[in-house]
Amino acid sequence: MANQLTERFARLVKTVRGEARLTESNLQDALREVRLALIEADVALPVVKAFIERVKTAAVGAEVATSLSPGQAFIGIVNRELVSLMSPQTGETSTLNLAVTPPAVILLAGLQGAGKTTTAGKLARVLKLEQKKKVLLVPCDVYRPAATEQLKTLAAQVEVEFYTPDTANSTQPVEIARAAIEWARVRYFDVVIVDTAGRLAIDEAMMAEAAAISAAVKPAETLFVVDAMLGQDAVNTAKAFNERLKLTGVILTKLDGDSRGGAALSVREITGVPIKFAGVSEKLDGLEAFHAERMASRILGMGDVLSLVEATAKAVDMEAAQKLAAKVKSGKGFDLEDFKQQIGQMKKMGGMQGLLDKMPHELQQAAAKSGNVDEKQVGRMEGIINSMTPLERRKPELIKATRKRRIAAGAGVQVQEVNRLLNQFEQTQTMMKKFSSGGMGKLMRGLSGMPGMKGRIPGMR
Repeated sequence: MANQLTERFARLVKTVRGEARLTESNLQDALREVRLALIEADVALPVVKAFIERVKTAAVGAEVATSLSPGQAFIGIVNRELVSLMSPQTGETSTLNLAVTPPAVILLAGLQGAGKTTTAGKLARVLKLEQKKKVLLVPCDVYRPAATEQLKTLAAQVEVEFYTPDTANSTQPVEIARAAIEWARVRYFDVVIVDTAGRLAIDEAMMAEAAAISAAVKPAETLFVVDAMLGQDAVNTAKAFNERLKLTGVILTKLDGDSRGGAALSVREITGVPIKFAGVSEKLDGLEAFHAERMASRILGMGDVLSLVEATAKAVDMEAAQKLAAKVKSGKGFDLEDFKQQIGQMKKMGGMQGLLDKMPHELQQAAAKSGNVDEKQVGRMEGIINSMTPLERRKPELIKATRKRRIAAGAGVQVQEVNRLLNQFEQTQTMMKKFSSGGMGKLMRGLSGMPGMKGRIPGMR
């Protein structure tokens, strides 16, 4: 996400020149770069102006530590101000406030197409798995074709309850919401998520209906769901919703798309409410708690190591990882079944692109230039291994010409694809042996054999 913004900020270290102190003269070009970066990212102009002033005030006269260049010191100041721009104010919290008499009602509001219904399903999954809540999904979008069926399908997928409106009030959103809360109360639900209707643009009827639903259910949380690709338009819609509904938080969706980052930097400043979640993929597990520090780090091209570690912890089967570690330590037994498990765990973590998005900007650029990321190839590799017999997976050396043709036919690929997979497996197997003998330098040079990666890591020969 926010590629243009990241690329501009990544050049800032080279822009600032000076000695032991940051001055207006050596900051002029850097502040201009920051201003252009924010404008190109479609950040709201009032936010740009206020941000530049805060950075300038903090930077002018600031001492530069002997271990830092002026550019690095300036980036540190920009990082702190970015975090401040997206962080909750004193007394606010970026977590959901569910400390009310059950059921706690969460009202989702926003324009049509922002992803409210999908977000309702994702949020229900988070509450069920991470907070062990009993969740009910309520459909109050009676206008969009199949909206109710979509929410019902999502409820089944994440294994939470779905409220089916009575036939008598199935076209009355306020009555649906009121009846659903009473239904949930007598059945001891912890949380009720109400999915409201949206429009392509703000109109009075939509606002009045959302306000009426809010008055009827008295939500503990009113979350504004906004498309991260809207830019300055997100500011206008957020402001309008906040005036009518008194928002308690924001959920940014489609951060995995080609967003310029404007919404993430604008909506917090304009609404005065914290960003609580971010949608990072279309999958049902693609909703993450929003962390201003991590987002600022990604925008500045420094990567998001903490999110990468968390994604790894969630995706990795610890028992399987321990078995693999034992094999690596012994230098024996690493086979195609282990190779397939590596591919599967990488897919759970968002695939190669999902991992690269959390890497520092330089690594992302290097991967883009060398064409290293090929998600389709990763899927084909998994299909090829699935076409092998258990014996062939354990003993790849048995796979000769006749077996290769059979495997290729079963996977729907050419024999050359099978040969490529076997070559990559041999490279990975060699890497594992080097790792077991303690050769870290050799290990780094062998990483090009990992699934979905071609060539070598930048700087390694």
